[in-house]
Order: sequence, then C-alpha cells, then structure tokens
Amino acid sequence: MSRKKLPIGVQTFAEIREGGYYYVDKSGFAFRLVSEGKYYFLSRPRRFGKSLFLDTLAELLSGNQELFTGLAAEHKWNWNLRHPVIRLSFGGGVAREPADLKEKIWEQLRVNQKALGIRCSEPTAQGCFAELIREAKVQAGAPAVVLVDEYDKPILDNLGDKETARAMRDGLRDLYSVIKDSDAHLRFVFLTGVSKFSKVSLFSGLNNLKDITVDERYSALCGYTEEDLDQVFAPELAGLDREQIRAWYNGYNWTGDAVYNPFDVLLLFDSRLFRPWWFETATPTFLIDVLKDRHTWLPALGDLRADSELLSAFDVGHISTEALLWQTGYLTIDSQEFVFGEYRYRLRYPNREVYQSLNNSLLRAWTADGQTTLANKTRLGDLLLANDFDGLKDLITAFYASIPHDWYRNNPISQYEGYYASVFYAYFASLGLDLTPEESSNAGRLDLAVKFNGQIYLIEFKVVEHSGEGAAMAQLKAKGYADKYRSQGQLTHLIGVEFSAEQRAVVGFEVETLS
Repeated sequence: MSRKKLPIGVQTFAEIREGGYYYVDKSGFAFRLVSEGKYYFLSRPRRFGKSLFLDTLAELLSGNQELFTGLAAEHKWNWNLRHPVIRLSFGGGVAREPADLKEKIWEQLRVNQKALGIRCSEPTAQGCFAELIREAKVQAGAPAVVLVDEYDKPILDNLGDKETARAMRDGLRDLYSVIKDSDAHLRFVFLTGVSKFSKVSLFSGLNNLKDITVDERYSALCGYTEEDLDQVFAPELAGLDREQIRAWYNGYNWTGDAVYNPFDVLLLFDSRLFRPWWFETATPTFLIDVLKDRHTWLPALGDLRADSELLSAFDVGHISTEALLWQTGYLTIDSQEFVFGEYRYRLRYPNREVYQSLNNSLLRAWTADGQTTLANKTRLGDLLLANDFDGLKDLITAFYASIPHDWYRNNPISQYEGYYASVFYAYFASLGLDLTPEESSNAGRLDLAVKFNGQIYLIEFKVVEHSGEGAAMAQLKAKGYADKYRSQGQLTHLIGVEFSAEQRAVVGFEVETLS
C-alpha cells in the first residue's frame, strides 16, 4: 500500500475522498441508520469524528454517488433519492450571553437559506427554522434532513455560570422543539454532541429521538478499530511499537467494538511521538475544578460503577461525577450487566494517555507548586527504580512539609481525610505505573497495589488521629495482603504510610520486604 495524506483536522467528506487522504469507511453505518430509522441522537467526546460522520450523512442523503465509489454504501443506496439537507453547528466560537446564542442561531439559519435558495418570512428563529424545513421539502420535492453538530456546546461552555447555562439550554430547547412539530416534512434527523442532557430538560419537545450512544451496533461509529489501523493505516505502522500504540490510545468502548481516538492516531503517525495529543486539546478546566471541589477520591476514579440512569443524569447544576467523566471521554465502559431489570456499568480509564494525563492534571490541581511537583514526580521514579525507601520516605515527608500554610488554609480540599492518599496515588499514576487501588482480597481491601519493575508494592494509608500510630503496617500484616502474591515469585514490599491531619505531615513510614 502507498502512503496517503493524514486527514488531521479535515472534517469534510468530499475533501477527504477527493484529496488523497486516508479514509476509514463509515458509510455502512450511515446507510444503516437512514434505512432503519428517522430520529437519532449520539453522544461522543470531542475530536472523535462526529463532524465528519455528519458530513458523510449529508453527502449520502444528497445523493452524491461519486464520493462513495468503493465504499460500503455504494451498491446499497438508491442514488435517485436526493434530499435537501439543513445543517446546524454550534462548534465554532463561544456564546457567553443569550444574545450571542440568538445571533448564532440566526447566522446558521441565514447560511442554510442561502444554500437552499430559500428566504424566510417568519420573524422569529423558531418560525424561520420551521419555514425552512417546510419550504425545503416543497422546493426539492422530497422531505428534508436536519443534522445538528455540537448541539450542546453553548451550554457546556457556560457550565461554570449556572444562570447563563440554563439560559442557553432554554434557548436551544425552543429551537429543537421545532423538529418534532415538523415531522411531516422530514426524512431524517441526527443530533450529536458531547453530553447527554436529560430529555426532560433539553428534549422535552423532541422526545422521539433514538439514543444510540450505548448501542453495541454503533460502538465503532466514531473512532478507529484495530482492523482499521491494520488495514487502512498499514503504511504508517512501520517503526512504531504496535503494543505501545494500543496501550496509549485504544480502549474507548460503548459496549461494542473498542476504538482509538482518531485525533491521537493521526498525530502519532504524523509526529512519530507518543504524547497525550487528545488530552492536551480537549480537557476542560471545568472538569478539573469539579473533581477538586467535590474532594474526589482519586484512587477510585478508574473503577467506578453506574447505571444507565446515572450516566444520563446530566443537566445544569445536576451532574454526577460518573456521568461527567464518561461523557467527556475520561472514563469508558469496561463491562455491562443486566441486573434486577436494569443495566449497570463498570467504568475504567480507556488507555494510558487518559490515565496518566488526567492524574497529572489533578496532581497539579491538588498541590501548590508546579515546579516542586514535577521535581518530586521525577525523583519518585528514580527512587522506585533504585528501591530507595529511605529516599522515598524523605521525599514524601518533604513534599507535605513544603506546602505553604496559606495554601492549606485557603483550600478546603486539604482538610478531607482522603487528600493525603489521593495525592500519593496521583504521584504514582502520573508516572503511568500499573496501579490497583483499593484491591480486594478475602482479608479486606488494600489501599494501593503497585506493580513495577518486576516487583510488587503494597501500600496502606492511615491518618494517625483516626487509627493510632503503627496501624498501617499492622493492618498490612494482619490482613495478609501479600499472600496472593507469594506464588508469583516476585519481590513484595509492604509500605505503611501514616499522616497527621493536625501536623499536615507524614509521621510514619514503615517498609518491610518479603522474599
């Protein structure tokens, strides 16, 4: 296979097909959706190819056969069918006031009027939208198509200001309610965005949408599968470690085929460097602030549980931590089960990029001095490689001693019991180490198991004001946490770490190595 151009940032189907770019065929998904239904909704994180898929739908429904030569839909679609397409996108710019949203909506309506050769006479945006749908059908002699990209962005951009976010939500709800009332004039509707706002809050006037977000048939609708990398991008794989690519970027799952984030893969092939490409461009400060303000227990983030209702519980002022992390792409579905008449999900980090980068960001938010944090993290890796436990004790002790008193006083996160263990965990996770927090055994739950350099580190955290001195190591021994590892023939280290909330310091650090 010859090398082609990498479609980095290209979201136009025609440009990719005509410009000599690599293309992962999603036309089969498009054909199936149009053939089997009418109203759809899809939630996926940013930079997963939603806009490109919408453009694929638009070209298919417009009957542009030449663009689909050699693709899955070529010999399935009736190319005599041509529908007028109305496209709305809220991905560009930021609306900070309700007036900004109103102007954005009118801008979208003007663009569609020009594209379709229709001039609205209705004075309101909702009236113009409805008129546009009706007249498009009359003019084309075929029912219209409505495609909405980034349907929720005006709300997400303002989640830090609840009053403005609610105003944005209400304005969008009024616009989307037009779609249901226009059913007789529509052939197909597809809305996509990052979040799944509850139908009551945003789609009360459009409750006939079929949500395919968690549908195993469409898990790979956005993103690249293993097969895609091996077949479509085969010329780009030379010189790259396939297992490393998988560990860094694969793993996103919506109960079907796992996928890679396209943005990551394309930037990797372009630069030949393993970096958190997606994380560096997609992480909202709002997410970090929410996790910090909620005193989130960091070791539990990579192993959360949720049901379908909780994952959909997303509204202004009412956003569960699980829903926020899952919908924004920082957690993905590991498994599902049907229990007592409902689906329940186990969530996990999708890959090393998210796991390591998110904990890096949280570590910076949980601590005071970025330069000191970086130095401590670098030192931690060196000490683990050398099994220098005296140095590790000094490092952790010095870390807590270096946090300014004013930072403690002004940051209530430092007052909750899990703060110390969360920071300690984040240091290990920010190095990308293989961690198992709160590992279960017949004897109980261990705070943290670390697998590194062919060795096992079993760590227990205690606050002396609550448990007394020596309790951490005593529990490690009494519970026999190391028993399950003895048969593996790996060197195992028991580490008991004790903090004092009053002294704001490490006051106990014991290590015992088992052969």
